Amino acid sequence: MEAKGLFNVARKEFIDHLTSRKFIIILGLFLIVSSIAVYQGVGDYNRELTQYKEQISQTKEVPVSWMPQKPSILLVFQRMSWQITMLGGILAIAMGFDLITREKESRSLKSLLSHPVFRDEVINGKALGGILALVFAAGIAIVISLAMLLLFSIVPTMDEFTRIIIFGTVTVLFLITYFAVALMMSTVSRDSGSSLIYALIILFALSFFMPTFANVVETSVVGEPPEFPGMHYVHIRSVNADKNESEAIISPPVTPVSEEEMKRYEEESNAYWEKRRAIHDAISVVVPNENFQAVTQVVLNPHFERFQYGVQYGEPPDAGEEKSLSEALGIVWKNILALVIFPLVFFAVAYVKFMRMDIR
Repeated sequence: MEAKGLFNVARKEFIDHLTSRKFIIILGLFLIVSSIAVYQGVGDYNRELTQYKEQISQTKEVPVSWMPQKPSILLVFQRMSWQITMLGGILAIAMGFDLITREKESRSLKSLLSHPVFRDEVINGKALGGILALVFAAGIAIVISLAMLLLFSIVPTMDEFTRIIIFGTVTVLFLITYFAVALMMSTVSRDSGSSLIYALIILFALSFFMPTFANVVETSVVGEPPEFPGMHYVHIRSVNADKNESEAIISPPVTPVSEEEMKRYEEESNAYWEKRRAIHDAISVVVPNENFQAVTQVVLNPHFERFQYGVQYGEPPDAGEEKSLSEALGIVWKNILALVIFPLVFFAVAYVKFMRMDIR
């Protein structure tokens, strides 16, 4: 493989992406979704800022032992991250599902390889061109988002700006993951239709099946959580006599709970939720959506707090002490590593298949 041939193929693919109707539509949808998320996030930010000012004015009149936390503009990008999680994978797949199958269907792949270009330059150049197009799309979305903030007279601090840049980088890794899935399926499939279907199956399996599977495994391995001392379920009335349904409630403790019993319950409960969280994290690390959300929510929420069971998303600003950016990255480094490894695995499969492909 020569660098000149690789960059020539990558440049051609990048230009083809930018000038194609499909990419323009994808970019338009991406920008619309991002703009809507920013607009809604700015509304949430302004409402929280108004509440913060009211609380500050109240603390001046009546002294209190706590001070409200000023809302961060990172709230805007938290909302954007959920939109990207839902639509980003589909948009990335739409960009890559026909990169190889289109060449095979038009019989242009054979003529392409008849030029002084190696096979590895073709597959690597197509991958690099697609990645550059995704970087361009994500970069435009971030720039427009920042421009909208400035229009609303909102200027991020240096720490917030750094977190936004990291958010954009992780977004690119997330999009590249599903682009790599699409490229792999485009390489192993006979036609573009089959490639698109298989790529979407993988997308939905990772997005919906794996989280459900994780919950089933957690419950099967660790069972039900320990019951609070003295609590038990009783059926008190019939809800639907024809269907033989009844409503269950938790009865209050019959006798006071001793300090020893409470301590034992807390130890058992902590151990239970720690085991369950460990199983959940081990399975979720293979789900790109889970990794993306874990990283973005920790990076974009300086006041996040890790409770007994995983990272609690969407907590109020005073949920925990403010964590530095290095502390946040130290917690989610495994998720970031997974977002780097997954595309490499899918690219490796596509590379091997393309190099062994019989082109006649």
